[in-house]
Amino acid sequence: MKKKIIVFCSASLLFINIASAQINMPSPSTTQTVIQDFGMGSIELTYSRPNIKNRTVFGDLVPYGKLWRTGANGASRLTFKTPVEIGGKKIDTGSYALYTIPAEDNWEIILNKGINNGGVTGYKESEDVVRFTVPSIKTTSKTETFTMQFANIKPESCDLQLVWEKRSIFIPITTNIKDKIRAQIEAAMLTDKKPHWQAAQFYFEYDKNLTRALENVTEATDENPKAFYMFLYKARIEKEMGKTAAAMETSKTSLALSKEAKNDDYIKMNKELQKELKKAN
Repeated sequence: MKKKIIVFCSASLLFINIASAQINMPSPSTTQTVIQDFGMGSIELTYSRPNIKNRTVFGDLVPYGKLWRTGANGASRLTFKTPVEIGGKKIDTGSYALYTIPAEDNWEIILNKGINNGGVTGYKESEDVVRFTVPSIKTTSKTETFTMQFANIKPESCDLQLVWEKRSIFIPITTNIKDKIRAQIEAAMLTDKKPHWQAAQFYFEYDKNLTRALENVTEATDENPKAFYMFLYKARIEKEMGKTAAAMETSKTSLALSKEAKNDDYIKMNKELQKELKKAN
């Protein structure tokens, strides 16, 4: 009798150990975090990525005309480390939940303050920061896993692209960096170490002030007479200003310095520029 009791107890302990064991398995919808440098800061995106799994997604799994958490599990989240503009509205730094209302031809995009919402649970329209509509584009290829990524990235603009099944949408995001850079340059110009090279790039590429760009690149080349890349940059500014003869002479200087430095890339770029200048004449 005692022996039977001991066996029963051992079996019970074994059952308890099995029942309490933790089994690690991959999530059906994996989480991804994407950090994109943008403007004077960055944008961080965190979302869960469901798969199609032989289902019909839009109009079925994700119904048309209904609020969607834009992924699986909790609501997708965007965190801005620099002020941006989305949907015609200025968005402060901070974190926001990304909701969407898909339709066949367009999607309604919603940024909401409810970053701790459990998907659509807890959503309040009163916490919306911005709502706007973007087109839904039909793609030729099929995307199995729901994907969000940053595309068309420029200094002051980018797109958040959403792709799944045979649909793609683009959410335009912009920011203003010119005022901040201009303020930095103007402050630095009051010091003994003046940033002529950086100023030339700013005025040429961002501010489109060719006169100030040429003034600053000239100062930069005077301070760095062996800087072949600066001379090529100056030649491009002169070309843009219509100063073809001056651009040719500056490019010749850059070419000679590039050969001296044995920099094949700049040798090639100067030769190509000089061909363009000859055609312009």
